Amino acid sequence: MMIGEVAEKSGFSVHTLRYYEKIGLLPPSHRDRGGRRSYDDDVLRWLEFLGRLKDLGMPIRDRVLYAKLRAEGDITIESRRRLLQTYRDALAERVISLRETLDVLDAKIASYDTTGTPLKGPRK
Repeated sequence: MMIGEVAEKSGFSVHTLRYYEKIGLLPPSHRDRGGRRSYDDDVLRWLEFLGRLKDLGMPIRDRVLYAKLRAEGDITIESRRRLLQTYRDALAERVISLRETLDVLDAKIASYDTTGTPLKGPRK
């Protein structure tokens, strides 16, 4: 599939795809006779995963590191696992914090629903 189709299906811009290839986040694309980039379907799954890593706040340098480790094969599985575990742990802590914030908001909304005035108490 051509780069435009990959961009459309993945949600990444053509510019971003070219940049990702340049910095090593995407493996070098195949080129047709006209020099146009061509990708296989596996690139869409990889881009979906890269998007998830980006969404969780992983800096581009760590995404590049992960891509390089992945390209090195099974010998780097433990290194990749540790890297992902670090970000997973941070995400889990953030989810806990967000749930606590949601609970506070729910309580505040409920107090307006029942009394018309907000609950008094410590700020969380």
